[in-house]
Amino acid sequence: MKAFMGNAAMAMAAASAIFAVAACGTSAGNSSAGGDSPTIGVLLPDATTARWETQDRPLLEKTIKDLCHDCVIEYANAKNDVAIQQEQMESMITEGVDSILLVPVDARSLRPTVQKAHEAGIPVIAYDRLAEGPISGYVSFDGEEVGRLQGRALLKAMGDKVHGGQIVMMNGDLTDPNAVAFKKGALSVLKGKVKIGKSYDTQQWRMEAANMNMNAAIAALGPDDIQGVYAANDGLAAGSISALKANKVEPLPPVTGQDAELGAVRRIVGGDQYMTVYKPFKPEASAGAAMAVAAARGDNLDRVATTKVRTRGGTEVPAVMLTPVSVTAPDIKDTLVKDGVYTVRQICTPQLAAACKRAGLT
Repeated sequence: MKAFMGNAAMAMAAASAIFAVAACGTSAGNSSAGGDSPTIGVLLPDATTARWETQDRPLLEKTIKDLCHDCVIEYANAKNDVAIQQEQMESMITEGVDSILLVPVDARSLRPTVQKAHEAGIPVIAYDRLAEGPISGYVSFDGEEVGRLQGRALLKAMGDKVHGGQIVMMNGDLTDPNAVAFKKGALSVLKGKVKIGKSYDTQQWRMEAANMNMNAAIAALGPDDIQGVYAANDGLAAGSISALKANKVEPLPPVTGQDAELGAVRRIVGGDQYMTVYKPFKPEASAGAAMAVAAARGDNLDRVATTKVRTRGGTEVPAVMLTPVSVTAPDIKDTLVKDGVYTVRQICTPQLAAACKRAGLT
């Protein structure tokens, strides 16, 4: 059912096409909040994961304005609090926004509020995480493929230590549907290949929780009996690596990640983290903004969508599904630098000069 693009370049091309289609929309918004100008609510889940504020927010706001210069953007960050996000969404419903782009803190808990928005005639676009309830559209990446990329990379990094090797799994918060998909994809690759010594589901994706859990894993398994670490994102990787270093685990086992955070890219160059998964922010934000603008104008979302996705309620909704990219040290230049996510100067601190040269980052 889902159609996926082969690489980041194709994703960018598709996003450009989506941008052009949405820009052609001419329907006027009817928001009481913005008069004749459409009002779009943007609800992000937290500031714990760096990408939301440093990448997604500015890209979404810029693209919405590029597509609809008179659109009013109502932005809110829930700070990882379900109750706060419910209040933020209720406020936007009361205000009468024309569409809401939502990254749910907890998809199940937000379902009644999504239902309320639907009843008020406000389309909800689920962004990055599949929200529950009657959403109108969805923009994200193939979550199970993210997990498969991480699992394959970990096995490759472990090399001949795979046979009889033991790993620790530092999964995300399973109230996030993406975390469920990442874990499922990773297990489909890792199960039967390595021994999973400890597995943790990390509440609220907190780095501190990952650090605490890794300390517990080291105490239980021993510092010399961890050959790899599956970390579902870069924050969990950072917490895990900190614990490994504090316990003087040498050499560090390979550690996976996700989100291509700047700190993670530097850790990869320096050899502390093996890989991250890059989910190209620009095409995702372009597609999310295009869908939110089209929904606010009352346009048919099939003009923007490239496929359909079935929600937990069984309904098919228009969707844009993009392809994640595995990034190790040799890939950084041709992915993150090439796409303009970071410059070599941003990545290569003075302490990383020699490592950057080895990675071809000059």
